[in-house]
Amino acid sequence: MSEARIIDGKAFAADLRARIAQEVSGLKAEHGLTPGLAVVLVGEDPASQVYVRNKGEQTLAAGMYSETHRLAADVTHDALLVLLAKLNADPAIHGVLVQFPVPDHLNQADIVAAISPDKDVDGLTVTNAGRLASGLPALTSCTPVGCMLLLKDVIGDLSGKTAVVIGRSNLMGKPMAQLLLAADCTVTIAHSRSRDLPAICRQADILVAAVGRAEMVRGDWIKPGAVVIDVGISRFPSRDPVAAAAGKTRLVGDVAFDEAKAVASAITPVPGGVGPMTIACLLANTVTAAKRLHGIEA
Repeated sequence: MSEARIIDGKAFAADLRARIAQEVSGLKAEHGLTPGLAVVLVGEDPASQVYVRNKGEQTLAAGMYSETHRLAADVTHDALLVLLAKLNADPAIHGVLVQFPVPDHLNQADIVAAISPDKDVDGLTVTNAGRLASGLPALTSCTPVGCMLLLKDVIGDLSGKTAVVIGRSNLMGKPMAQLLLAADCTVTIAHSRSRDLPAICRQADILVAAVGRAEMVRGDWIKPGAVVIDVGISRFPSRDPVAAAAGKTRLVGDVAFDEAKAVASAITPVPGGVGPMTIACLLANTVTAAKRLHGIEA
């Protein structure tokens, strides 16, 4: 069997962002509408700061309106909720996203509940999660949407495929399973308590790893010819001693890439696979939210 096709999420995301920019241009010309995204960052987490900066830059590059609200790590819960209420009411803002994780004194569930479902571009509110589970139109978590776009590009029709999702988070695992079910896959959600996880994974035509444990999924866990989507991301010191001494790091996924690519038919790399799709899908969700809020068919 030949080596797996490497799924180029970076190129796919660039094409998606170009299409979004074209749609934004059309909304401005035809409706005078500029989709707006507000991102809220609490504290100084370095990785979160990079993500937020990238989101702002790509939002502007697509011709959209961008706001970033940087709050101190000791911001009170009430102050954060006041800001979210203000953004919910702002007609220039169509998407509201709080960058998680937040400091321990803040309650994530209460923060999510304070975001208007109409502007919940992370797809985390109970309303959007319920609509997704019920098969109704919903703003859906960006990373699972990006994974589905890549899968459909590689496979085409997913109907009848056996899919295994490792991970059950509200942001990734659960919505991923719902999207796969909606595409007529037979879906298993596996997790840290699953018995004989390797055997479960070997059944999968589609394997989505989103558990956050570096290289947990080994090559012999993968069914020959399966399509593997690696959502995990862990950061380690560079293998180069000089680079490591300078603080340089390398990114590693949940899948042992070199082992897996010898077995799978297609696989996403880390970095350059799922990651770039997340922000592109965030922009797409913001455009969808803007159109719905203005009564334009989405």
